[in-house]
Amino acid sequence: MLTLHGFAYSNYHNIVKHALMHKGIPFEEHIVYPGTPELLAVNPAGKVPAMTTEDGLSLAESSVLVDYLEDAYPATPLYPADPGARARVRQLMKVAELYLDLPSRRLLPAVLANVAVDQAVKDEVRMTLERGVRSLKELASFSPYAAGADISLADIYLRYALAIPKMVGPGQLGWDIVAEVDGLADWDAMMADSEIARKVDADMRENTADFMAYIASRRS
Repeated sequence: MLTLHGFAYSNYHNIVKHALMHKGIPFEEHIVYPGTPELLAVNPAGKVPAMTTEDGLSLAESSVLVDYLEDAYPATPLYPADPGARARVRQLMKVAELYLDLPSRRLLPAVLANVAVDQAVKDEVRMTLERGVRSLKELASFSPYAAGADISLADIYLRYALAIPKMVGPGQLGWDIVAEVDGLADWDAMMADSEIARKVDADMRENTADFMAYIASRRS
């Protein structure tokens, strides 16, 4: 059986987990944290998520993993068949990762560890997030899904990429990013109101204490 290596507090782990569950692929979840010997054994970069396929192949990086799942398990596709529509989904995935999730992570120390963040850093983060917001306004249709009538990997990526901007935006930037984009709040509520999302979110809450203990051990 396929094994997903990572931890439930990780948004990138949850992107792959959500895709696995949506496609109905049986898998085992191996809870493991960054840089540990167990994770290094399957991903030399020591990052989450990683995957061991049914034939024993070790893979890493969320975009690689979801593409592998699409190729190896083509039933219940999460990419459109049309090349242009598929490219638009991939563009939305990149926007979610590069202009929403990654810049927001620079403000996590302020939220998770009460560490002061320089205003210059906040300004840089906001500038990058504004690119993401402009891109969403231009590229996403939310009719009802991000790229049209059918759910795609753009929806799964965006759902978990928004988690950190939603966490840090109001307190650190005085900015509700979800409210900034027409249709995004309704889409966000729709995505949360599914059996898969509720399961992923419940697992994330259950993993929080263990993950925070891991973070504390890294600081000591």
